[in-house]
Amino acid sequence: MTTPSPAINISAARTAVIFDLDGTLVDPAGGITGGIEHALRSMSLPVPDDAVLNSLIGPKLADALVRLAGVPGADVEGVIAVYRQWYRDHGMAMSLVYPGVRELLAQLAQDGVSLAVATQKPEPLAKKLLAHHGLADFFFVIRGSHADESLMPGDEGYRPGKSEIIAAALQALAERPDGSQPAVMVGDRHQDAEGARSNGLPCIGVGWGFAADGELAAAGVDTVVHSTQELASELALRAGKGNHGAV
Repeated sequence: MTTPSPAINISAARTAVIFDLDGTLVDPAGGITGGIEHALRSMSLPVPDDAVLNSLIGPKLADALVRLAGVPGADVEGVIAVYRQWYRDHGMAMSLVYPGVRELLAQLAQDGVSLAVATQKPEPLAKKLLAHHGLADFFFVIRGSHADESLMPGDEGYRPGKSEIIAAALQALAERPDGSQPAVMVGDRHQDAEGARSNGLPCIGVGWGFAADGELAAAGVDTVVHSTQELASELALRAGKGNHGAV
């Protein structure tokens, strides 16, 4: 991936861009899968193969552990607690910003584009990860799941999935002093496309994340890009044509 060079000034259309985090801005580089493997082993639970472990990156972790990794419901809270501690102690330091991402964010910020993050990672942890990599200041808002992953539907602060997290990011963006803006979602998994669609937004899929072959197309993304240069050009093109999905 190369340093982006947008063809036009994206701020001309005042387009807001909402990014997913893991697999889109930051490569976990084993910091997630290694932590889940550690947690499962520590609780004497079976460890799935690498393909399944990679599929756990993106969805709500509690649901994915049960649905994809076969973790008994009674063990989920314990697995997550062990995993989160390992991630804070070791996994975060393993992660890497994808090549070209920092430059893209800097260019978008310079152009006056409103930037947000919508991730299913717990919100305080997402903010800590972005700060660790020196990216937090690029974003007007960072939204994730509640820090307490034991919350149930109906509890205050509970956000069950990507749709609700994107909606929370959109609500915060709407409170900016410069008012409403068109918006686009950028992500690497089908949850990003589905969450964008439920909020009336287009979605650009990135090909460097953790989607299985054909996943993004099947999820209905508007297009798939394979470098941050392509992403910058696509965002510039959309700004030039105008966008939909008002914030």
